[in-house]
Amino acid sequence: MTKPLKQIHLAAHFPGVNNTTVWSDPEAGSHIEFSSFAHFAQTAERAKFDFLFLAEGLRLREQGGKIYDLDVVGRPDTFTVLAALAAVTDRLGLTGTINSTFNEPYEVARQFASLDHLSGGRAAWNVVTSWDAFTGENFRRGGFLPQEERYSRAKEFLATANELFDSWQGDEILADQASGQFLRDAKAGSFVHTGQHFDIHGQFNVPRSPQGRPVIFQAGDSEEGREFAASSADAIFSRYATLDEGQDFYTDVKKRLAKYGRRHDQLLILPAASFVLGDTDEEAEELAKEVRRQQVSGATALKHLEFVWNRDLSSYDPEGPLPDIDPDVSGDHIAKGRAQVRMYRDPLATAREWRELAAANNWSIRDLVIESGNRQNFVGSPATVAKTINDYVQADASDGFILVPHITPTGLDVFADQVVPLLQEQGVFRTEYEGTTLRDHLGLAHPDQTRGEQRVAS
Repeated sequence: MTKPLKQIHLAAHFPGVNNTTVWSDPEAGSHIEFSSFAHFAQTAERAKFDFLFLAEGLRLREQGGKIYDLDVVGRPDTFTVLAALAAVTDRLGLTGTINSTFNEPYEVARQFASLDHLSGGRAAWNVVTSWDAFTGENFRRGGFLPQEERYSRAKEFLATANELFDSWQGDEILADQASGQFLRDAKAGSFVHTGQHFDIHGQFNVPRSPQGRPVIFQAGDSEEGREFAASSADAIFSRYATLDEGQDFYTDVKKRLAKYGRRHDQLLILPAASFVLGDTDEEAEELAKEVRRQQVSGATALKHLEFVWNRDLSSYDPEGPLPDIDPDVSGDHIAKGRAQVRMYRDPLATAREWRELAAANNWSIRDLVIESGNRQNFVGSPATVAKTINDYVQADASDGFILVPHITPTGLDVFADQVVPLLQEQGVFRTEYEGTTLRDHLGLAHPDQTRGEQRVAS
C-alpha cells in the first residue's frame, strides 16, 4: 500500500539576531521600521505559510567588552511587533520567543492570551530558557538560577501559564444587557499555584482565547530539551541540516511521545533552513558562495575565530593563516551572550582540528570560518529546492521548515513566487487556508479536545 503524501508545513523567520542576515546588502531594509515586518509577514501570508517566527535576545552581545556590531543589533519588543502584525494579516500565525527564566507566568500568559484574542487565534509561544549570567545582569535576579535548574523552572513556568489559560472555561461571559449580568460565574479566572518556583493565587483577567492556549514551540536540543518538547510542546525546532541527521532527530523525539500519552502527530519537527535560488543549480551555487562571503566579512571571520581562541585577534589578517598561539582556556570568555561558544567545549582540540583543515585545504582564516560555519540548506533552481524540501518531509527528516532568508524584508518574495507554486502543483502544500487559527494550519487539536481525550482515557 502506498504511503499517503505528507503535507508540508512552512514558516518564515524574520532574522536579525545573528549574522545570517546580510544587512549591508543594498537590497536590505530596516530591522526596526514596521514596514519591514509588514512586508515580510504579508509575503508569508500570500504564500499561505503557517506562521511567522520572531527570535529574541534579552541583551546586546559583547565581544572584548564592546557591543558586537557586525550583526544586526537590537529589535523592537516581540509582543509589540506581533500585535501590530495581527492588524495587517488575517490568517498567518504569529510566533514569539519569550524567555521563561526572566519573566513571570502571569504576565506572559496575559500577553499571549491577549495576542490570541487580537489575532483571532493565531498566537504561538516559543518557550526558551536563558543559560548565562551575563544576560541575567539586565534583570533583578541576574544569574541566580543554576543552569541545571533552568528546565525545571521552564516546565513549571509553562504548567503555571497553562493553569492560567485554563482558569477560564470559555462560557463564563453572559453579557445579558437586559439583566445587566455580565458573568455567569463571579469566580471566573480563579487560580492557585504552589510549587518550587512559583507561589501565586488570584484571578486571571483575560477570558479564554480562541485557541484556548497558544501553540507551544520549543527549541532545545539537549536531553532535557527533547523531553520537555515531548511532554509539553506542539512543535520543536531542529538544527540538523542533513537527511540522515534529520531522520535520527525526528525518530528520537517522536518516540518519546508515547510515555506522555501523546500521539505521533501531536508534535511537529520543524528545522530552520536558509535558501539560495537561481535560474539553474549552477547559478544558485555561485550565488550561494557570494552570499556566504557577504555573511562572513574579514572582520566577522576574526570575531568568529575569537569564539574558540578567546583572545583578541584583531591584529591578524583574515586572509592569512590561523594563529599559532593556542586558545586561552584560563578565564572568562570575551564573547558575552553568544550561544555559539558552548559549541566548542574543548577549544584546544577544535583549534588543532581547524589548523589541520586549513593546512590541508590551503584555507585562510576567512575561508575556514566560511567552510566550517552553517551553510545554506537549500541551494538550486526552484524545481530543485522544491524537490529537496519535499524529499526531506516525505522521508520523515522533518514535518516542514522554518525558512530564513538572507535579505530582509524582501528575501522571502522569490521563494513565495517560484518555489511555493511547485509544491502546490505536487499536492503537498495548501493553495488556500482551510481554517482560521494557527492550530488549524498545523493540524493540532484544540486543548479542550485534548483534555476530553485524556478524560476518556483515564
